[in-house]
Amino acid sequence: MADRLAQLLGVLSLGASDRVRSSVDASLGRAGAHSAALVHLDAYPGDSVQALADVLRVSQPAAVKVVNRLGDAGLLERRSGPDRRTRALYLTATGRAAAARVLHDRASQLERVLRVLGDEERERLEPLLEKLVAALAADRPGALTVCRMCDRATCCGAPGGCPLEHTTT
Repeated sequence: MADRLAQLLGVLSLGASDRVRSSVDASLGRAGAHSAALVHLDAYPGDSVQALADVLRVSQPAAVKVVNRLGDAGLLERRSGPDRRTRALYLTATGRAAAARVLHDRASQLERVLRVLGDEERERLEPLLEKLVAALAADRPGALTVCRMCDRATCCGAPGGCPLEHTTT
């Protein structure tokens, strides 16, 4: 027999994800991994196409397509990497503004989901969510994937810090 709590979590996760995806895709004018690529590269400038592919969990050719589209839109530029074969990816000023818009739209949609809760309910929910998030990844690559759309300033700047901090040691 299915656990009702798990079912409710699944519905909430999918509903929140659909809202966020719809909002950020409309804001960016592109669907798929583009928004996550912008947010990740804003936090980790200079990553390679392969590193981006790993975070996005897409093939290297798919990551190249995302990079090419973002480059064609003037949102990122390729620079010399640490070796002759690697290109380092950096957002342009327009790309950084687009990443900020994506994070703003994401936060707005998540706030819409949470606004049915009162202050005390939110205070009780936060440590439970921190515990669940902490269990989502056991290592840094997993954490980078889980947090590919994370507003790091908000999360890491909170009193408890990042719930996935254990993956960096």
